[in-house]
Amino acid sequence: MIQFLLRRLLLTIPVLLGLTALVFVIARLLPGDPVALAAGPNATAADIAAYAREFGMDRPLWAQYLSYLGGLLRGDFGVSIFTRRPVIEDLAAYLPATLELVVAAMTLAMLVGIPAGLWAAAQRDRWPDYLSRVVALGAISMPRFFLGLVLQLVFAMAMGWLPLGGRFPITEDLPLRVTGFLTLDALIAGDGHAFKVACQHLLMPALAMSLSPLATLMRMMRASTLEVLQQDYVLTERALGLPQRLILLKYVARNAVSSTLTVTGLYFGWLLGGTVLVETIFDWPGLGLYATKAVVTQDFMPIIGVTLVIGTLFVAANLVIDLLYGVINPKVRQP
Repeated sequence: MIQFLLRRLLLTIPVLLGLTALVFVIARLLPGDPVALAAGPNATAADIAAYAREFGMDRPLWAQYLSYLGGLLRGDFGVSIFTRRPVIEDLAAYLPATLELVVAAMTLAMLVGIPAGLWAAAQRDRWPDYLSRVVALGAISMPRFFLGLVLQLVFAMAMGWLPLGGRFPITEDLPLRVTGFLTLDALIAGDGHAFKVACQHLLMPALAMSLSPLATLMRMMRASTLEVLQQDYVLTERALGLPQRLILLKYVARNAVSSTLTVTGLYFGWLLGGTVLVETIFDWPGLGLYATKAVVTQDFMPIIGVTLVIGTLFVAANLVIDLLYGVINPKVRQP
């Protein structure tokens, strides 16, 4: 298992290096002059040149990249040319909100989608199976931003059950920051009221983001389960008279979930990079809003930082999926 883990870790090194080079070059080749924009409309040519020297943008591109790469090895993501704040501080402030939203959405999708797919396969060509197809088609066809607006209109404005947006009321004190996840921090602090409020703010954006992966996981789990049910060992267990529920939960589900894990890892990275619309609609202070502001001001250092963080988390998520493959199927651990 250790050799399996080391092989996967070594493979991530060239992936991350290639990602840094690609993102840095693309960000620098974007049209526009971020230095002139940050210097202001009344800046002279001398002011713009001084600004460029201050941020090292007067050097060749390869020299800037090597300098940036050296900073990354020290944990330095550069400085925003617009706000002059270290990018690492902004990432540390905004990343927990996005991670909490994505983790909540994926948890909801897995808790509902995987059992629903297993149940639909067990009830093949019956009303639960037909119902799962209709739900999956509607969920995967619904745009997340439109679903977010519908949820706001129904549950926030019409019924008043949930808050319209934001992550926590500005009139209340936040729980002591430990993990950056407001729900976990509230539990650690033993503050039941703060936990309830944080969950109320989290529910609608998490639901808006979860429907698409939920539908995909449900259909993947159904297809995998139907394939496993045709295997010889399952037919043998049925011939031996084992209960259907025992066969499904103990033998079929473990083998059927393997292909679903791949989709889970891919969706985790996709959701990380696709939170912009949901965070904008619900005024959620995460990486999506931060990246949007950076794009508007052509502040390329935050753009690079956000892209690298999302890429690194995507690689890490798929590394975890590979490890879970090794746990579920020992054959994967073989060289």
